[in-house]
Amino acid sequence: MTIKPGIIKGALWMAPGAAIMLALILVVAHFQKAENTAQQLAFKARRVDLLSRMQLALSSASEAEKSAVLAITDRDSQIFADQARAATAVVEREREELLKADGTKGEKALLAQFSQAFTEFQRVDADLLSLAVKNTNIKAYGLAFGPAANQVGAMNAALSRIVAANADSPEAKRVILLAFDAEIAVLRIQTLLAPHIAEENDRKMYRMEALMAREDDRIRKDLDGLAAHPLVRGDPDLTQAASHYARFTKIRTQILALSRENTNVRSLAISLNEKRKVMLLCQATLDALRQAILDEPIAGVTYGQPARPR
Repeated sequence: MTIKPGIIKGALWMAPGAAIMLALILVVAHFQKAENTAQQLAFKARRVDLLSRMQLALSSASEAEKSAVLAITDRDSQIFADQARAATAVVEREREELLKADGTKGEKALLAQFSQAFTEFQRVDADLLSLAVKNTNIKAYGLAFGPAANQVGAMNAALSRIVAANADSPEAKRVILLAFDAEIAVLRIQTLLAPHIAEENDRKMYRMEALMAREDDRIRKDLDGLAAHPLVRGDPDLTQAASHYARFTKIRTQILALSRENTNVRSLAISLNEKRKVMLLCQATLDALRQAILDEPIAGVTYGQPARPR
């Protein structure tokens, strides 16, 4: 078979063009691959950055929550509670952004696991912060060691004046016994207030309240006995002692009501138990998700390792 010279000449002319075309295709393919690799790296970096912001916001929310629990004024507790809620809102915003991004099946499962834990985190936080801002135990302590203690001191001072005024009387023994018994009984009530405020168990609170009620009966009988005694009947100090005890009783009722709410004790217990557990679960799940994203293979990217290790 004879090949015409024209055909050979045409083939020789087309060969360089084919080589150039092949080179162009290879260059385009190389840049497309490089562009795709860059996009994959950017996508990975974006998701890791979202996770970092979520973990930072979670830590900030936890610190602010603890500060709200430990703050001693309503204003400070409210400020820290607001900070905690704001940090939690950041976590929710970044979580929603992460949900929009695509990922592997395992990554989606981890994100779903975090979402479930975070829902529990938000529920616990809502209960905890609503308690922390009330500070009922702190307010109860303030009343117990302030106004209540002042009324006990004033009552006992008035009773001591009655004893001193009648100490030389042959009939003073009954007066002294009644006055001292009332003083001791009111001090017993006073000493039960702080343990009641600190107590978490309702049953123990009831027992302390029963003891207080028993001492209250003794005080009222002692004061009635003094009022009926000829040496003390109509004494202004006895009137003052009864008045101070009435005020103390009113303040004590307020203290017990605040103590029963137990918001500081309850919020601290939640913070140390439920909140700590769910916080650790959230952080551990985010750590696992971060590692899963970092472990995603990208063609041509070796992260510092040899492409073909020996």
